[in-house]
Amino acid sequence: MHAMKGIVRRRFGSPADALRLQEIDRPALEDDGVLIRVRAASIHIGDVYGVWGLPKAMRPVFRSMSAKNGVVGTDMAGTVEAVGSSVTDFRPGDEVFGTCKGAFAEHVSAKEDALAVQPANLSCEQAAAIGVSAFTALQALRNHGNLRAGQKVLITGASGGVGTFAVQIAKSLGADVTGVCSTRNIEMVRSIGADRVIDYTQQDYTCGGPEYDLVLDNIGNHSLKDARRALKTTGTLLPNGTPAPSGWFGGLGHPLKAGIVSVFVKQQGRPFLSTENKDDLATLNELAAKGEIIPVIDRTYPLDSAIEAISHVGEGHAQGTTVITVKESIGS
Repeated sequence: MHAMKGIVRRRFGSPADALRLQEIDRPALEDDGVLIRVRAASIHIGDVYGVWGLPKAMRPVFRSMSAKNGVVGTDMAGTVEAVGSSVTDFRPGDEVFGTCKGAFAEHVSAKEDALAVQPANLSCEQAAAIGVSAFTALQALRNHGNLRAGQKVLITGASGGVGTFAVQIAKSLGADVTGVCSTRNIEMVRSIGADRVIDYTQQDYTCGGPEYDLVLDNIGNHSLKDARRALKTTGTLLPNGTPAPSGWFGGLGHPLKAGIVSVFVKQQGRPFLSTENKDDLATLNELAAKGEIIPVIDRTYPLDSAIEAISHVGEGHAQGTTVITVKESIGS
């Protein structure tokens, strides 16, 4: 069995305490699997929570998200090295991107349905960024927010991983887009298509009166009642953000309350979990190939600095998506 390097979670805690760069066996190739040499992998906030193990009630879920060898990460892009006997869509040498378990490593084994051919107009770093955050943005706006052309949508956390995809996807759907971010990110959010930008250090979007058909709240720092003040009577507040998780259940209160309130308040949308699937991956691939979504890359780190990269994302100030670049070790 060939060896490789990967970022392994040994326990829950801070990235410096919980993670190690280790030499481990490459994943086995299954009949329906694709062995990929990873070129780049991206970090989303769920990866960070999975390292922290917070809230503690979610730890069984976090354990299930890592690979059998303990490697963490879900979003990557790379080159196909081998395919299983039942795989028909890919062949060695193909440049692909998608989701899998254990993405923060030199090699991964992914399912055929979780992969797409990398668009020619994207770098491997950009392709690796089209992962969980992009699925979340697409499904939030299209499936759960029912966003349609001509409607007005407000997106909080517009400069973050989900937010930068949400701004672009909302524009592709024909919506009028307002982004909420900090002062330093205003020009970037405007550059990716927002029709207007609110600087939250200068203005509270909940005090502007009923205006929006949809509010996608990626931050969760306002009460549900206050956030709904920004909605038209027929509008929907879709929660997708919580305060930082803590303890056994800290951070779960906001979505749980939203779920309960949604039964009684028409404007209150229910919290949701995004799911990676072949059809939506194809949709994201098409949007990227047409230039309608261009991933915003915050910083790139080499694999041996991945622990630092995960800590950076956990600080909550990343602009767009943070990416790990992977160069295969000599002799691995």
